[in-house]
Amino acid sequence: MMETSGLTGRPIRELPQPTPLDDHGPAKIISMCNQKGGVGKTTSTINLGACLAEQGRKVLLVDLDPQGALSAGLGIQHDELDLTVYNLLVDNRTSIHAAIHHSGVPNLDLVPANIDLSAAEIQLVNEVGREQTLARALRPVLNEYDFIILDCQPSLGLLTVNALACSHAVIIPMECEYFSLRGLALLTDTVEKVSDRLNFDLEVMGILVTMFDRRTSHAREVMSRVVEVFGDRVFDSVITRTVRFPETSVAGEPIITWAPNSQGAEQYRSLALEVIDRAG
Repeated sequence: MMETSGLTGRPIRELPQPTPLDDHGPAKIISMCNQKGGVGKTTSTINLGACLAEQGRKVLLVDLDPQGALSAGLGIQHDELDLTVYNLLVDNRTSIHAAIHHSGVPNLDLVPANIDLSAAEIQLVNEVGREQTLARALRPVLNEYDFIILDCQPSLGLLTVNALACSHAVIIPMECEYFSLRGLALLTDTVEKVSDRLNFDLEVMGILVTMFDRRTSHAREVMSRVVEVFGDRVFDSVITRTVRFPETSVAGEPIITWAPNSQGAEQYRSLALEVIDRAG
């Protein structure tokens, strides 16, 4: 494991190198979810996806935020798109294969979003089985990918419930500050309700601490509290604050291609190994 694992205060655990794959699928579907904005959801989706792809896994990222930050973060001009995740949700005749874009990273694909998606919740509200709409859209590609990562918008509305209803696991990115800690209780309560009522297989894979600044006592105190409450569900990998991530957003590529030897790249590589290990 990387040196940053020690930031959680737990012993550093050595993870095995992932086994190379002879074929792909069925996909493990993971929601990247937090109702609080600005906690690194999209940055983590892009970089975790790229690092999983670097490990030989086939990865599909799905943008579920009308702002389209995930699409822009991989260099896709979302105002020029003919087909997006919106079309998959409101028109069951649209093929998901037609909406998939290949990124500049081998094995990393994307279903983009744009502002059209903001209308989807209103259009779905009276549909029968509205919480399962995304699950139906993803079904044709489940055996083509090893991981499908859903980048949820910062709310607990119908789009996020759709993501949770079809996911095997949730990763919760959280900034190491007090208000993020308070919001975790609401989010874990929502995950439990979805698990009880819609998706019995749903579980929290882990809590990912992002934008950590080890120089501040506040961040260290919040980290200690998170580990105390959530224990082993907190990932050993911790993403520290760096100027590299805003640079990659402008460049439209993940950090492992923009700054492959940076601390941020190594932290997300470490996270990818943990996710492969926890996904079994």
